[in-house]
Formats: sequence, structure tokens, C-alpha cells
Amino acid sequence: MSDRLFIFDTTLRDGEQVPGCQLNTVEKIEVAKALQDLGVDIIEAGFPISSPGDFESVVEISKAVSWPTICALTRAVQKDIDVAAESLKYAKKGRIHTGIGTSPFHIKYKLNSNPEEIIERAVAAVKYAKKYVEDVEFYAEDAGRTDNEYLAKVIEAVIKAGATVVNIPDTTGYTLPNEFGEKIKFLVENVNGIHKAVISTHCHNDLGMATANTISGIMNGARQAEVTINGIGERAGNTSLEEVVMTLKSRYAVLGIDTGINTKNIYNTSRLVSRLMNMPVQPNKAVVGRNAFAHSSGIHQDGVLKHRENYEIMDPADVGINESSILLTARSGRAALKHRLELLGFELTKEKLDEVYEQFLKLADKKKDIRDDDIALLVGDATRQERRIKLDFLQVVTGKSLTPMAIVRLDISGEKFEATSSGNGPVDAAIKAVKQIIHRQVTIEEFLVQAITRGSDDIGKVHMQIEYNDGIFHGFGAHTDIVTASVEAFLDAVNKLPVAQ
Repeated sequence: MSDRLFIFDTTLRDGEQVPGCQLNTVEKIEVAKALQDLGVDIIEAGFPISSPGDFESVVEISKAVSWPTICALTRAVQKDIDVAAESLKYAKKGRIHTGIGTSPFHIKYKLNSNPEEIIERAVAAVKYAKKYVEDVEFYAEDAGRTDNEYLAKVIEAVIKAGATVVNIPDTTGYTLPNEFGEKIKFLVENVNGIHKAVISTHCHNDLGMATANTISGIMNGARQAEVTINGIGERAGNTSLEEVVMTLKSRYAVLGIDTGINTKNIYNTSRLVSRLMNMPVQPNKAVVGRNAFAHSSGIHQDGVLKHRENYEIMDPADVGINESSILLTARSGRAALKHRLELLGFELTKEKLDEVYEQFLKLADKKKDIRDDDIALLVGDATRQERRIKLDFLQVVTGKSLTPMAIVRLDISGEKFEATSSGNGPVDAAIKAVKQIIHRQVTIEEFLVQAITRGSDDIGKVHMQIEYNDGIFHGFGAHTDIVTASVEAFLDAVNKLPVAQ
């Protein structure tokens, strides 16, 4: 059995089905090129029959990328397959992905059919797709809840009809890892001709086991994994590309399976998809969440500083993150404070460090977030005092037929500065005005708005993540006016930037 796993990315098809995550063709091409740079083997570019936009996206992505296989999804319907074939006419390597439901639920309640007719329709679809392309993938929808013996009959029939890949989806995220692994193993051992096709997994995360099920499937013979960036997808999402890839990389000694993924591109690809799809990555998301390599416990900080692998099984550089984050809080120890002081250029004696540490703990009990300038003040370096940037005045004019305009006045260390700007919306206009004043080349990487209370007069809480000189800084703001809350969050992040010397 091959020790190479093919990565099939369905971010642009299954991932884009998430409400509010739709992309235009230009954005899809940007993501597709990033996936190519990442090293994915197959890009599922869309469901061409579903809309003219999806059809156009498959066509343009086929033109834009050079070496990954471009895949188009269909139902087991001839018209679907005709349209998919037409959309793939510019693909260097094209694949049609066709299939039908095989579980009792789908056969009876969705398709109003019977098991024998399902096999006939599956075989007919594969044979019809084979007229257009050599590479045909068959999916047995809801295979997770399909009886293994019946599933084996379906898979054997479609392989005989010419399927080159057989997809075994846990469509509803129902199976347990041992059950899914046993299902793959059963097919390996009981399907005649199984060696003629690649077995693929496609697991959903309804019970939080998508990655575990995928790894179990791989351990039992699957050699293609269908995944999405950040695990986005229907309902609770799909299997996360970064989790599967880094599991195989971190546990290679046990699993012995490679992928062709350039893991150093993972973090940037994650942020690109998050930004374009307006879907923030949860802070504690494995591998790419902002807390994935962050340490605030004093015991953990001391261990990481002594030897990274004490508390990190992955090197953050392997996924494209510069370094681990040592966050200073009331739970931090002397080692973390000493490390941060050294980064800031301070060398203290043990006695002075003890003295500063006591002051630090008192301050940390009062403040959730300890900034570099707070530390500088603790050691008496007046030259590093923070330039307190405060919002002094904000006025926004906006409306359905108006170009949004914002006037912003900031108080910077007691001196007032004012700017006016237009934008795509009131928040954009206000942020642009702030940028005119502060003269910092910062990029907003994440912008999340949450309601604290209920109703139209509620308080909105804004979380913002900005990038500056390859560093990531976070800001928070809360106000009944969401534009004000957004500007306050932006300024909170800007106030954490290194002070210009």
C-alpha cells in the first residue's frame, strides 16, 4: 500500500456552502492559487450545474492553476455530468466527482428508491462520466450510516464501471473513529478490485470527530483525504486540512505516511481563507488558532523557554508562524518576565528582577493585558513611556445613497490630530481616517463583531487583529455605536505596537 496521501481540498465547494462565505470568481482564483502553492493534489472547484457562477469559477480556476487536478461535483444525473465536463474543458487534469446516497435514510426518504436501483444509477453515472474524463471519483453519500456489506456491493460495482477514486463520506459526522476505520478496512478486505481505485475519506465534524475519523480511515487504507482550510463547511464543518497534515507530520514515526503539502504555507493560507470568507478562526483552533502556540501559565512558559518541546509537539515555524507567544498575565512566572525584558533590551540582576516581578504581579492583577510599555515603566525607563492614543472625536455621515465619510480626531500624548476620509462603509471610512493620522502600515487580519446584550440598542463588542511588521496585535472595543466600538478596538491594537524610537 502506498505511503503517500493525496490531499483533496474542497474549500471552494463544500467550504463555500457556509452561509455568508460565498466568494466571487476573482476571490476563488486567489484561493485556488494559494492552494496550489500549498501543494494540494486536487482542488474541488465547484458544483457547475448549481449556478452560472459556479460553472464560471470552475472554468476560470482550470485556466489559472497549472498542476493540481481540478474536480467538479455532480449528482448521478446525465445533465449534471454534461455541464461538469464542459466546465473542465480547460483543465490540465480534470476529474468528475459523481455519486448518490447509499444509506437507508437517503434511499427511502431522499431518493424514494430501493437498493438495487441505487446501484444501477451509480454504475450508469460512472460509465457516463467516463466518456468525458478518465479520472472519475464516485461518492457514496452518507456512507457512514450505510450497512458495510451493501456499501461494499456499491463500491465494487462502480470500480468495475471505471471509478478511479471511491469516496466514503461520513456525511452527517455520525460515526466513531473505530467504526469509520473498520468500515474502510472492511472495504479493503471485501471489495474485489479495490486495488484499482484510491479510497477517499470525506468526514464532517458534527460530533467533533472529523479529523479523528479521517486519521482512522487513513490508518486502515484510505489514501485520499477530503478536507477544507480551517475546517469550514456545512453545519459544524469538514475535516481540517491543517489538522490532518500536521498529524501525519508530527506522528510520522507511527503512521509513516507523507503528503505533498508545503506546511510553511499553512498559516498564510488559513488567514487568506478567513479574510476572504469573513469567517474568523476560533482562537483555540488546532494548528492555526491565535492561541495554538500561546502560553500564559507560568509553569508552561518556563518549560517552553527551557526547551520548546516540553509543551509544544509542533514547531510553529513548520506551519508558517514566526514563534510561540509568551503572554504576560497574572499567571506568568519570573522566567517569562525575564524573557520579555531581555527581548526589550533590559538586563536585570536577580534582586532587581525579583523587585520588578512583585510590581508586575500587582499590575497584572489589575490589567488583563500587560504591554511592553507597561514593563518598561516598571523598570523605570521613562523614554519608553507609551504614547497614549485616544479617540477624542468621531463623526460619521452615511446612508443608502451617500458615500460614507468620517471625521476623526485623536489625542496623542495630549496633542490633537484630525483627519477626514471616505470608505466603503462607515467603519472603513473611520479606520482610514485613523490610519492617515498614525502613519503606520498596518493590516486588519480579523474583524469580529459580537452583541453583548439583546435588542437594537444593545452594546456591541468588537475584536480586531492587526498585523504590523510581521507581528500580530489584538484590540477590543465596546460601545452602543458599532463604528465607535470598531475604532476603539483598532486603537487598542495600535496602542500595543512597538513605540517608534
